[in-house]
Formats: sequence, C-alpha cells, structure tokens
Amino acid sequence: MIRQFQKSETELPGERVLHRIATLTLGFGFASAAIAFAIHRPDWAKGLAGGAILSWLNFRWLRRGIRAMVKAALSQAPAEATAGETGQPVSSAKSKASAVVTYFALLFRYALVAFGVYVIFICLHVPLVSIGFGLCALVAAIMTASVWEVLKPES
Repeated sequence: MIRQFQKSETELPGERVLHRIATLTLGFGFASAAIAFAIHRPDWAKGLAGGAILSWLNFRWLRRGIRAMVKAALSQAPAEATAGETGQPVSSAKSKASAVVTYFALLFRYALVAFGVYVIFICLHVPLVSIGFGLCALVAAIMTASVWEVLKPES
C-alpha cells in the first residue's frame, strides 16, 4: 500500500473532495463577484474576486505542502527498511529544490495571503471588507463539500 501512494500519478484518499473544494472556492468567489458587478458595485466585485483567488491559492499551497510531507514520509519508510541493502538513498537536486519551495509556501502562506490583500487594497482601491468576504469563499466551499460528502459519500 505504501508503494501505491509513492507513485506521483496515484491520488491520495480524499483527493476528489480536495478538487471539489478548490473548484467551489473559485465558483463561489466569482459568482459573488458577478452578483456585485450586476448591482453596479465593481469595487466590491474586484475585492470579492481577489479574495476568492487568494483563498484558492492559500488552499492550493496548503494542499501541496501537506501532500509533499506525506510523500516525504512515505519515501522515508521504505528507504529506512532498504538502507542496509543498497546503502545509498536515491534523491535528486530538482526534487529537493521543489520541496524547499513547497515547504516555503506552506509555512509562509498566511504572510503571502496578507501581502496579496495589501496589494489588492492599495493598487485596486477596493473595500477591505470585500476582500475579507472573498476570502470566506473557501469556508463556504469546505462546508458545501462536507455536506456533499455526507449526502453522497465517496465509494
């Protein structure tokens, strides 16, 4: 079972729910931005869309970081068991550099989101509350995906 998860194309359990959450986050954000634009509030529409994109990026960075940690843990388990047989761990510089970037995004994702909020607020001159509501699109997506899974569980 461990070897099954080590392959890059193999999905981890619950991966379908994570894709659904990411899609719903953008869907809720852009739908609310469209409603704001329809009622002639383009400043709020920009803030809602920007906040939704930031919350989607935050979720993506979190998912990517957790997946990298799981894969690293899974690669360590058989490596420790077979270290006596081969004596040389197999790793590449490219994968280590990618892991560093992934861990950086995982650790500093709140700072990156805060910087994004600052840039949107200063450059686009949108209400800060609209960006906050846009960030709430992730919460709405998680709640919707959870109810979805309760009603139609993954088989």
